[in-house]
Amino acid sequence: MKAIVLSLALAGLAAPAFAWTAGEVHISCFRGPWKEVIWDRPNPEFIDSLVNQGYSLTTATDLAHRICRDPGLVNNRGALRSETVRIINRTPRDSGYGY
Repeated sequence: MKAIVLSLALAGLAAPAFAWTAGEVHISCFRGPWKEVIWDRPNPEFIDSLVNQGYSLTTATDLAHRICRDPGLVNNRGALRSETVRIINRTPRDSGYGY
């Protein structure tokens, strides 16, 4: 299995921009202005990096939403990284890229 390098980026009101290479997963979530999980959602680079790891677009979107909308992970980079690694290790890759 390829080594997965996780890069964290939590946005305030603007989505950050990233450059990434194959073999990396960039955890990037849009964070709304409230403390509650209302607007939280994955940024496109998070979903794209999961697709680059072999997940279909549908599966990558579902995984990224699950991570970004978990209230226990908000503003907790260590937990965000750990949960992402756990989910990636337990979720089999899809055949094809889902496009």
